[in-house]
Amino acid sequence: MSVADNPMALAAALTRRAEQLCIGLEQGIADIYELVTPVTAELLRWWFGEDACQSRTFNFHPGQKQAILNVIVAHEVLDSPNLKNLYEQVCAEALLEGTRLADVAQGRHHPKYCLKMATGTGKTWVLQALLVWQLLNKTAALDEGRDDPRFTRRFLIVAPGLIVYERLLDAFLGKENEDKSRDFASSDIASYAQLFAPPARRERIAQFVRGNVCTKTEIGLKATGNGMIAITNWHLLSEAEEEIEEDKAEWIDAPGMVADASRVAYDVLPLVPGRAAGNSLDVLDRRWVRGNVLSYLADLPELMVFNDEAHHIHELKSGGETTEVEWQKSLSIIAAGKSRRFVQMDFSATPYNDVGGGRNRRKVYFPHIVVDFDLKDAMRLGLVKSLVLDKRKELGALPLEFTAERDVDGNVALSEGQRVMLRAGLQKLRKLEADFVRLDATRHPKMLVVCEDTKVSPLVAQFLLDEGLHDEDVLTVDSGRKAELGEKDWAPLRQRLFNVDRHVQPRVIVSVLMLREGFDVNNICVIVPLRSSQAQILLEQTIGRGLRLMWRDPEYADIKRENRERINHGEEPGSLIDILSIVEHPAFQSFYDELMAAGLVGTTGDDEGSSTGDLIAAELREGYETYDFAIPFILREADESVEHLPIDAAALQPFTLMSRAKLAELLGKGDTFTSQDLQSTTLFGDYRVDGAAMNVSGYNELLSRLTRRVSQALNHPLPKGNKVSPHLDRPYLQMNTAALATALDDYIRERLFSESFEPFEDEGWRLLLLQPVIEHIVRIFGLALHRSEEHTTTGATEVRHRHLSEVTKLMVRESASLEVSKCIYTRLPYPTRSGGLERAFIEWAQADASVEAFCKISENRHDFVRLRYVKDDGMSALYIPDFLVRTGDATYLVETKAQQQVSHPNVQRKLKAATTWCERINALEPEQRGGRSWYYALVGESLFHDWREKGARLGELLAFSRARAAPTAQSQGGLALDN
Repeated sequence: MSVADNPMALAAALTRRAEQLCIGLEQGIADIYELVTPVTAELLRWWFGEDACQSRTFNFHPGQKQAILNVIVAHEVLDSPNLKNLYEQVCAEALLEGTRLADVAQGRHHPKYCLKMATGTGKTWVLQALLVWQLLNKTAALDEGRDDPRFTRRFLIVAPGLIVYERLLDAFLGKENEDKSRDFASSDIASYAQLFAPPARRERIAQFVRGNVCTKTEIGLKATGNGMIAITNWHLLSEAEEEIEEDKAEWIDAPGMVADASRVAYDVLPLVPGRAAGNSLDVLDRRWVRGNVLSYLADLPELMVFNDEAHHIHELKSGGETTEVEWQKSLSIIAAGKSRRFVQMDFSATPYNDVGGGRNRRKVYFPHIVVDFDLKDAMRLGLVKSLVLDKRKELGALPLEFTAERDVDGNVALSEGQRVMLRAGLQKLRKLEADFVRLDATRHPKMLVVCEDTKVSPLVAQFLLDEGLHDEDVLTVDSGRKAELGEKDWAPLRQRLFNVDRHVQPRVIVSVLMLREGFDVNNICVIVPLRSSQAQILLEQTIGRGLRLMWRDPEYADIKRENRERINHGEEPGSLIDILSIVEHPAFQSFYDELMAAGLVGTTGDDEGSSTGDLIAAELREGYETYDFAIPFILREADESVEHLPIDAAALQPFTLMSRAKLAELLGKGDTFTSQDLQSTTLFGDYRVDGAAMNVSGYNELLSRLTRRVSQALNHPLPKGNKVSPHLDRPYLQMNTAALATALDDYIRERLFSESFEPFEDEGWRLLLLQPVIEHIVRIFGLALHRSEEHTTTGATEVRHRHLSEVTKLMVRESASLEVSKCIYTRLPYPTRSGGLERAFIEWAQADASVEAFCKISENRHDFVRLRYVKDDGMSALYIPDFLVRTGDATYLVETKAQQQVSHPNVQRKLKAATTWCERINALEPEQRGGRSWYYALVGESLFHDWREKGARLGELLAFSRARAAPTAQSQGGLALDN
């Protein structure tokens, strides 16, 4: 497909441009770093840099990453003032296709972007990241006295309805307490602070959000400090615009016309409350507020608007004429006069119009889509539930008419087809409930029924009660309920609705399109769409309510991956873990054909297999205490001191990647150079040369910053939760700073380039600014500092023990686990892929009489059994061994490895760290370590099979394989199990 024929040509071209600019983004060497502001560069390193991502337990997924990068490239790098200019810069030929040139040029004089992202893939995180990007850049510009029109601190976030509006308030301000106050700690900005910004920026962002968020009733009235985040639903702007239009059109002047008395009174006299609906006090008050909001927003000098679920604001084409929905006109009024200082950012999973009917039905996509992350991509990555159609024999026998029946008087009754579909959904729900509770009693699957209108929903609810459900099992939510109940009674209903994941009841939710968007719960597992409309946009939005993942724990990843593979091969899924079942009528089959052709939608029938596949819970066995492991944690070593032996600069490795002369030639050019292996003449990688790795004015300042950078990279101890980022606030200062700076200076002058080097001669110190040189120095000194540590301890040691049995069960697959008797659990798992060595180890340990007890350590559950070590690049990391094994005289931490991996540098560094830890444990009193010595054993695959085939005992192999502490082992590792 050519660019011009692609309905989302802009998104495809912009993605290619972003990919080109972001080669090496994770390593910090991409071209984009040179084309954005320092603030944006800092954010990109934090969001997507390799080290930063490894330090967090959650990160942006590929779809979110592409959305953020495409917007930054379009708005900041290409600096496009409007949509037409953006097309001209990235895909000018696409403007010649159809009416696209007229579409993108008509009346739009400001930047406008649409992010097409599948439901359930985290649009709100992208919105918040882009807001942080704008806020920090604008703040930096103002601090420096600059005016950068690309950035703003004024934001308007528009939701399509109350449900999304409340969700956005929760995301920015936190959940609402019983007293109507909000718990900011539960907001996304606070909960995921380590994702959105580096530590030094977080407090400023939190203060801005807490002080500048305005609810829809506060816009234009609340005094904010240095910006604004206004959150509203679109009705406020829509009605304000409608009333302005009414005022303009109410009176028509004509020569000779006699003035209407009521008009004269309206013009001359002030409005007063009265009995008429138009002059009631409430109506007058709302009209004043809405007009004020529009006027206030129109008067702002700059504004960025985020439209959540933006399919509500699209243009409607009728008879060849382009019109806008009413509240989009309000945005046009707000944008007037702001030019490029008004930015419109639309988010939608379905940014298109359904045009035509029957076979001629087609999608017309919005022309300003800048990224396309659709449902297919999300399914392939496992970011949403897999989709299956429930193909039952009785459904196939239904007549095509399945709408509700109406008699001659208009009375409504459920058709037989609808009853069959509801029974099928209920049967599926009951099966899921019975199977899931055996796996995890806290998981409560739900069924969503989408009705054709509000007359049908009470009939559905009554039918479900007749089928055996209780009143509390069924929750009916449609567009009329809020008006019917009033705000006081609606609030608890809404709270119950959004907490359905946590409770057994309700089991079924009945709705009439009230829950198309914003209803972001995880446990919808069955959907019964009773609507007669076959409009694809409504179907996609309905199904989107059930796409969010229910089973997010890593231990379920394997069975979910297998389900996706089975669906892709046209087979039924092996389980219903994170499967969304659609009880679907054949009339809707065409909607799924495209996804089924791509191998992304499967089918299930009437089989009676388990919903959870072969997943089972391996519980603690009776008498597990005999096989338990008590792991010592050294909480405090009395009067422990850490000193450093002098660092011998002459013993450190010099920089050999490129000669000084070659570095000097490339200095400051910002080009790339290719390193070549002189023995094999094989090219093995490009390195970006950046003359501004550190913005410094001289060698002494460089030495000072370099000293701090080395100390930051070695912060100790690591914080909990596998987070490395806070080390920026607490540098590693166990070595005297002056001594470290002196050692760095000696190394640079005498050893770095394998010859004497005078930094001040011809400003030679500028060579040190090159990124490969900086990274080399940090890595070499990071390792040297650890080697130079000397620990001195005196007095008593405080020890705490953690037991493996604290984790009372493991979730395992019956087909990928073994029954065991010398373990605290009834079964132990092994990887389904490349897990042969671990399976063989379990079998040998179970059969060998020399082994008294053993257990496979679960990375997901036993997260407290973690070792700290320093990677080959000088950065700290965490590591969990494979097994714990107890013999008659020793306890072993065991790591099993394929033979080719045994000599990998990081495997060896794990070995040194684990050996150091074992030595510290062995220094404890015998009763504190179970009366046995602790050892670390690295078992290679070849050695394992060789000893086993020769009839040796496993205990003998472990004793042979155990690591011995070398004289420098303590300084190499110096690490402890993470507490």
